[in-house]
Amino acid sequence: MTSLFRCPLCGGPLERMERTYACSAGHSFDIAREGYTYLLPVNQKHSAAPGDDPGMAAARRDFLSKDYYRPLLDALCDLALSHTGAEPTLLDVGCGEGYYTAGIYQALCAAGKRPRMAGTDISKSILRLAAKREKSVEFAVASSFRLPLVDGSVELLLDCFSPLAIEEFRRVLRPGGTFLYVVPSAEHLWELKEVLYDTPYPNEEHQTPYEGFAYETVAAVEGRIELCSQEEIHALFQMTPYYWKTPKAGSERLAALDRLSVRIGFHIHVFRAE
Repeated sequence: MTSLFRCPLCGGPLERMERTYACSAGHSFDIAREGYTYLLPVNQKHSAAPGDDPGMAAARRDFLSKDYYRPLLDALCDLALSHTGAEPTLLDVGCGEGYYTAGIYQALCAAGKRPRMAGTDISKSILRLAAKREKSVEFAVASSFRLPLVDGSVELLLDCFSPLAIEEFRRVLRPGGTFLYVVPSAEHLWELKEVLYDTPYPNEEHQTPYEGFAYETVAAVEGRIELCSQEEIHALFQMTPYYWKTPKAGSERLAALDRLSVRIGFHIHVFRAE
């Protein structure tokens, strides 16, 4: 089967076989037991084990599997349904453990469409979980700034809380394709930040035009979640950037809680590739 991915070494098309991806130039990439492959050349790695570590990956899986962010997933599914044709090609960049990837893929299939979908992430630990979640999606360890896909091959691209590699996104999207960019709203997780920091600040909100893209709309998703155990609170904490930059006193205050009511808020910036 011809893959959505191209060879990261020579740029040629990849064929997916039972246990490997291979190109006509003889480059071969093993498929891990879980179902993902590794398409990140050594010269693109910035550390021995880039991206989320196993603990962060597990926290993300445990938290998202309880559907606390279901309102965001539902909004993304609606946009994917309305912005794709009958046989769309989709890419989830920085897909994490595959919660949104799998949800969108399954929604398109349920609507009678025949999607082909790929997900990429820099973390091998987290792609193990993504590949287990949805076997019909292709997953690969890869850099967002060197996507292993052919020019103009994607109809819809999703970037949810991941680094913005706008030149690569423009390259792989076909003209008229859709780019969904998810960022936190001003007061996303505000109550969590109130526990962690003495003087929390709201997230910045702005609309930035990008060359080669036309703004279509910004869809807002708001809600509140109730966390009823320290395990759930810690899982949320561990999957946020605050986990790495919180003073010890703030972490200790959070660890003393067994309940927390938290606002969630997301902005989905919808762009059309020109």
